[in-house]
Order: sequence, then structure tokens, then C-alpha cells
Amino acid sequence: MKSIAFFAAALFSVAQALPEKHMVARQAAKIIPVQQPIEDAKLDAATNQGCFKSAGEMTMVTTIKWNTIGECAGKVCIQKGFAVAASMGGNQCWCGNKYPPEDDLVENKNCNVGCPGFGEHACGGKNYFSVYNTGKTLDVDYAEDSGPTGEKHKETTTSSTTAPTTVVTLPPSVVTQTQAPVEEEKGGKNVAGIVAGVVVGVIAAVGLATGAYLYLRRKRNKEIEEEHRRNAAVSAFIGKPPGSSRGSGISGADSRMDPVMAQRRMSDGSIADNEDYSRKILRVTNA
Repeated sequence: MKSIAFFAAALFSVAQALPEKHMVARQAAKIIPVQQPIEDAKLDAATNQGCFKSAGEMTMVTTIKWNTIGECAGKVCIQKGFAVAASMGGNQCWCGNKYPPEDDLVENKNCNVGCPGFGEHACGGKNYFSVYNTGKTLDVDYAEDSGPTGEKHKETTTSSTTAPTTVVTLPPSVVTQTQAPVEEEKGGKNVAGIVAGVVVGVIAAVGLATGAYLYLRRKRNKEIEEEHRRNAAVSAFIGKPPGSSRGSGISGADSRMDPVMAQRRMSDGSIADNEDYSRKILRVTNA
């Protein structure tokens, strides 16, 4: 009986020791994920195209628990009709039709997160993408370099799995406070310019109106003076006007227009032709 109990205890001890040895062996043979080298694209086969620091025009489609190159590129993206696939952070699967910008290609050591379904292969890294050709087409272009916009897009799409990046920016209130005086100064200059223009315009209009008025008044006065001169000349030519005193000046009546005088041979006030004015005439007057 004692021997049986001793044998059972020995078996239990061996069973407890085996898992520990197995774990030690697994730790000793720990797999280090490696980004696979770039391959030539092949039809109907997923091939590695390198490690990139941005996703370019690709978008994240899903997360795969047991992600591998074949799962993301060979199943998810190819079935959705995409020519390019990428893995980031181990389990994220991205799809698109263009590789990321060629300038965003980095060293393979940056893609160092293992694929959950096959740990020997790297499925991207922290903010880095393992990019694949899905095998749909061999003629795939690189996306244009979007510069800061692409970096911002990358940070936004990966913020759920990575620590947020600290960006130094000016708060909106500071921007508003610094811009407001400039806008007010510009507005003040504009208002002052408008007021000055209006004042100058009004003064110019008043000056033109005054000059026109004086010119017309002077012209009218000159016309009146000319008319008075003409009237005076006519009056002087034909005599005094009716109502003037007798005995002085030229009579306004023309004797040539008198019918009685028209029958006479002698003119009014002229010397008679039938008289002899050479003889002396004796005139008798009362003393």
C-alpha cells in the first residue's frame, strides 16, 4: 500500500515538472518576428513590398485576431478587389490600390511586431506598415507624397492603438487675441480712408458747384451789361424816348414822314430858292 502511494506521488511530481520544462524550452526558443524582404509582385500571390512609415492612400478595413500575410492580403483585401494590403501593429489590416509614397519606405527593422497567426513574420510595427501586393495586378503605382497631411492622417488612424503624439500648437484663443488687433487696425485704416475720400469728394463737389455758379452769374451779368449798352446806343441814335422834356435834344419825330411836308418843294428849315437874299431888307419896327 505504501509503495502504491509513493509511486502516485512520484508521478504527480513528474507531471508538475513537465510543463515548467516545456515553458523554459519555449522561452529559450522565443521567436523574433522579422519583416520579410521585398519580393517581385506575382499574380494570385501575396508578396512583401517592404516596411513603410505611412499608409499612403490606404484605409484600415478590419482587425484580424490571427493575422498573417495570407489572411490580410490573400483573403480580406483581395476579396474586396484591392491591389495593395498592409498590416500595422500586428492585427490591423489596411487595403488600397496604391503603395504608400516611395519616399516613406524605411528599414525593415522598424516593422518588428509579429503576426499573431505566424510569429516568425512581422505584421508591421508601432506606426509602421508591412505592405503587400495582393496579386490582383502587377502594375501598381506609388501614392504621391502628401507631406504633413499624410503624417497627420497616420496619427489619427493609429491613435486607438498607440500613445498620442504631443504636438505643440497655439490655442485658438491665443490666435484670436493676436489677430484681432491687426484686423481692427486694418478696419480703422479702411474707415479713415473712406471718410477722407468722402470729405475730399464733398469739398470738390462744393468747389465745382460754386465755381459753376459764379461763372454763370458773371456771364449773365455781362450779357445784361451788353444788352444795356445796345439799348443805350439805339436810344442815342433815334433820340430821347417819349416823355422827355422839349427844347433840347433831337426831336423824336421825323418830318420826312409827314404827308404835308412831302408835298412841299422846300425841305423843312431849308433856304427858299426863289428868294433873293443878297438884297438888304428894310424892316420897320415900333420903337
